[in-house]
Amino acid sequence: MKLKNKKTFITKASGERHVFSEDKLRVSLLRSGAPLSVVNVIIEAVISKLYDGITTAEIYRIAFSMLKKRGKGPAAKYKLKNALMELGPTGFPFEQFIARVFQAMSFETETGKLMEGNCVRHEVDVVAHKGTEQHLIECKFHQQKGVFCDVKIPLYIHSRFADIEERLTKTGKDRALSLTGWVATNTHFTKDAISYGVCIGLNLLGWDFPAKDGLRDLIDRYGLHPLTCLTTLTRQEKQQLLEKKIVLCSELMTHELLLKNLVHAERLERVKTECANLCSRL
Repeated sequence: MKLKNKKTFITKASGERHVFSEDKLRVSLLRSGAPLSVVNVIIEAVISKLYDGITTAEIYRIAFSMLKKRGKGPAAKYKLKNALMELGPTGFPFEQFIARVFQAMSFETETGKLMEGNCVRHEVDVVAHKGTEQHLIECKFHQQKGVFCDVKIPLYIHSRFADIEERLTKTGKDRALSLTGWVATNTHFTKDAISYGVCIGLNLLGWDFPAKDGLRDLIDRYGLHPLTCLTTLTRQEKQQLLEKKIVLCSELMTHELLLKNLVHAERLERVKTECANLCSRL
């Protein structure tokens, strides 16, 4: 079903208004793994409830509710962006998650590492090593939709990395290492933030940036779905697991005893099945 000669404006969490795109909704639903027949039914339902100014959050609720009734797997994948925001309320689980992303790319990682700068000591959220490569990653976690990382973030982070790099240069320590700075966020960067990062050689990793290599793409590519995607666990159960530094569904599958102690027996198989569906790309 296609909208014909009719533009309906939707309101994003940032307050911006955009024309509703049926194609964008279709792509996001298909990415969840939902069958085309189900996707078409959901799109028709959404279109029937559209009104000028409808929020993206309301569209998401309609689609997610219908997906959930038709199977846990697609619903869990569809809620990926929201699931990243549930890696809170502190930023620590998100740092652990970013460490897992780099581990999937064959890096060894450390979190919360103290490194001496030329002027002051810095705590680096994630340090990733591979051969002569060393990546220093600062994580910026946001728990609210519509929040962007503006240019002040890469400005500030670049100054920290420059201080560390100057110290290493002066001392001659780790001279063979190739040092690279990163900012990783679960949301988006402003255009100025991206321009500045590109200009100074600071790598940026966001929900959909860089194109085809953003967090959304890396999660699909390496099967890195956070356990907060799961619809079969309560918020409290997820928090208990995050506190034990378990952040991925794939990790949860290797901690069956912990899961048995956390989840009632009647739900255990449902949780395991949903986990298995999410990890099926591995």
